Amino acid sequence: MNRINKLFQKKNKKILSIYFTAGYPRINDTFDIIKALDKNGVDMIEVGMPFSDPIADGPIIQNSNNIAVGNGMNIRLLFDQLTGIRKIINTPIVLMGYINPVYQFGYNNFIKKLIECGIDGVILPDLPLDDYLGSFKEEFDKNNLSYISLVSPNTSVERIRQIDNLSKGFIYVVSSSSITGKRSDFTKSQTQYFNKINELNLNNPTIIGFGISDKKSFNNACQYSNGAIIGTKFIQSISQGNINESVKIYISSIR
Repeated sequence: MNRINKLFQKKNKKILSIYFTAGYPRINDTFDIIKALDKNGVDMIEVGMPFSDPIADGPIIQNSNNIAVGNGMNIRLLFDQLTGIRKIINTPIVLMGYINPVYQFGYNNFIKKLIECGIDGVILPDLPLDDYLGSFKEEFDKNNLSYISLVSPNTSVERIRQIDNLSKGFIYVVSSSSITGKRSDFTKSQTQYFNKINELNLNNPTIIGFGISDKKSFNNACQYSNGAIIGTKFIQSISQGNINESVKIYISSIR
């Protein structure tokens, strides 16, 4: 059982997961942001692996990716920065990104580094399930790593159940079929979709992402899931000023 599973055993409501892009706003901020999030009581941390073409993300996260890549951030450097993080914090850490940089880095190297750095899971939205089964699943199972998939309003019930059977940790429920950062109150069709997910009685807990930005939207999402993920607004909050103070102010506004 890894840290993600232990988290949901201990706390199954109002899980706050924060996403940020590694190497943003400055290349060496990654470690400090993780420590600040842990200090301020975040339940789970998602570290984005920068990519030059983050097509599922809105302009703010796209910009953070472009700046991070321009700063020189890459997967190899990210793993270097994460070395030793488990001597300092015990909060679950998930890496999220696109499969192309992982292909380039090499599957075996990627998995080896996940284990060495004490990473608990990965989210790779554009990784085909067949590729996961052929290249990742055996090593993930052996080393207690969580494979976390996304479902959306367009995902069929059959597909959701297949994803649930393959997933370990939680299922990322995309609130709408749009890019990240689009914020609005949940519509009737969205709440029907969330209720449909809950009625499936899945094996894994669920966390809602996309469009969660403040205390109101976080609490609203938590009515339909075990927690929520915030990315765009958090990235905006750390774009200027002192990292520690910015993180403290933003997380306190959610809690």
